[in-house]
Amino acid sequence: MDERIYELINKKIDGLITEDEERELIRIFRDNPDIEKEIKDMEALKGVMDMLKAKDPDWAWEDYWKSLYNRIERGVGWIFFSIGSIILLTYGAIEWIQSLLKDTEMPLIAKLGVFSLVFGLVVLFVSVVRERIFVSRSDKYSREVKK
Repeated sequence: MDERIYELINKKIDGLITEDEERELIRIFRDNPDIEKEIKDMEALKGVMDMLKAKDPDWAWEDYWKSLYNRIERGVGWIFFSIGSIILLTYGAIEWIQSLLKDTEMPLIAKLGVFSLVFGLVVLFVSVVRERIFVSRSDKYSREVKK
């Protein structure tokens, strides 16, 4: 393509083309329809490039620190929530088990069944929490996948 065609194409894409230049470009399209396809491809590319404008670096850093602060804050919140839940659930389980031990009407086999059930649930809970903690630290894909 000659330089004049490139000039007309660029003016067309940038929206700076005059009416006379537009008519000239239409004549060129009639002679070579591939050029029209090229213009449409370039317009689509320009549209994508316009959407990909970079953020101002100061805003990017501000967003980063705000995001980091929010993640730390939520992490600390979840830690305290988890500790509080564990303490309250443990306290409730101990009180419940003590009341079962004092109950003389409940058969020994039923007491053993309840204790086994509670102990099994505690072991499973600790196992799942431990696995989630260790897997999330070593799983290289968990950081790449967005939920």
